[in-house]
Parts: sequence; structure tokens; C-alpha cells
Amino acid sequence: MVVASVRDQIKMLVELQKIDAEFYEHQNSLKEKPAKIEELKEAFERKKMFFHELEEKVKKKQLERKEREGDLQVKEGDIAKVNSQLSLLKTNKEYKAKLTEIENLKADKSIIEEKILILFDEVDTLTAKSHKEKEMLAQEEKKFLEEKAKIEDEIKQLDDRAKVLESQRQQKAKDIQPKFLNQYERILKGKEGLALVPVQHNACGGCYMNVPPQIVNAIKTHENLVYCESCARILYTEEDL
Repeated sequence: MVVASVRDQIKMLVELQKIDAEFYEHQNSLKEKPAKIEELKEAFERKKMFFHELEEKVKKKQLERKEREGDLQVKEGDIAKVNSQLSLLKTNKEYKAKLTEIENLKADKSIIEEKILILFDEVDTLTAKSHKEKEMLAQEEKKFLEEKAKIEDEIKQLDDRAKVLESQRQQKAKDIQPKFLNQYERILKGKEGLALVPVQHNACGGCYMNVPPQIVNAIKTHENLVYCESCARILYTEEDL
């Protein structure tokens, strides 16, 4: 059995890193998608709550109007009752007092009637606003469901792609020596999916810190894996692969 050189191992690790980088990106996207759906749902629920609160205001004003209409009937009954008593009065003083009482009742009635008219206007205004809000809510619900379905479709696509990447990873990883693979995977977990990076313009492709010439020379010998002194990622040079 021919043992692959360190250079060949790094080449395979580079291919594996391409797969892992995409896989980690997909995993991060998968974590964000449900949160996005929840955000859309909460925004829609707030709009729905506003509509229900508006409906409750309409019902409250309608109930208040009915109560005032009931008060009006009572007041009209009181006026009719006092009017019927006028013919029974014997003195001018009693008659004047009863007329004053009637005037006071009529003033109270007028106030109630004015309040009822105001409530009619308020109910009409709120009802019109409620109808408009209901139409807008229907549009918002349609938009929410469409966006939700779109994100759910994206999640499915990401899941499907992740399965393909996992299969590709297994194929690539089986040809890499365990000691190299273990070192790579240990760094991969701690560096959010980026364990192996190229040196570009004498800088680490992961943390962008300067890579000294002696480190670059060590990479080119291909005797062992070489690590960035700043971020501890595995380094390689693209021109030597």
C-alpha cells in the first residue's frame, strides 16, 4: 500500500475544506431560516392583533351606543310621566316646579342624543377602518404564507444539498490519513468551518495576519502540516499544490 505524501494529503484536505466550507455555510443558513419564519409570523400576528383590537373598539362603541339609547328611552319615559302629572297640579308654584323639572329632563335628553350622534359617527369611522384593516390583513396573510412557503422550500433545498455534501465528504475523508484528518477536524470545529487556508500576499487567509518567511518556507517543504501562529489554522500555498 502506497502512503500518500504530505503534499497529497494537503491536496485532499483542500478539497475536503471546500466541501466543509459549503456545508458550514448551509448549516448557518439552516439555523437562520426558522428564525426568519418566526420573525415574519410575529410581525403578522402583531397586525392581526391590531385588527382584533380595532374590532373590539367597534363592539365597545356599539355597546355604549345601545346603553345611551336605553338611557334616552328612560329619559323620554320620565318626561312623559312628568307631563302627565301637569294636569293634576293644583297650585301655580307646583306647576312651575314641574315645568322646570321637564326642562331639566329635556336638557339631559338633549345631551344623551348628542352623545348618541357622536357614537354613531365613531362607530361608522371605526367600522370603515376595521373593514379596510381586514382587507389589508388578508393581503398581509397571503404575503406571509407566500414568504413562509418560500423559506420552507429554501430549507428543503439546503437539507437536500447538505445530504449531498455529507456523502461527498465521506468519500473525500476516507482517503486522508487519520492523523491529518483528526488535526484538521479538531480545528474545523473551533474555527466555524474554516480549518485550512491559503497564504496570500504573505498573509493568512483565515485571520489575515502576516505569515513570516520561515513559515512559508516550512509549508513549501511539505514535511508536515504547518499552522498559522495567530489563528492556529493549517496553512498551504496554492502555487505548490
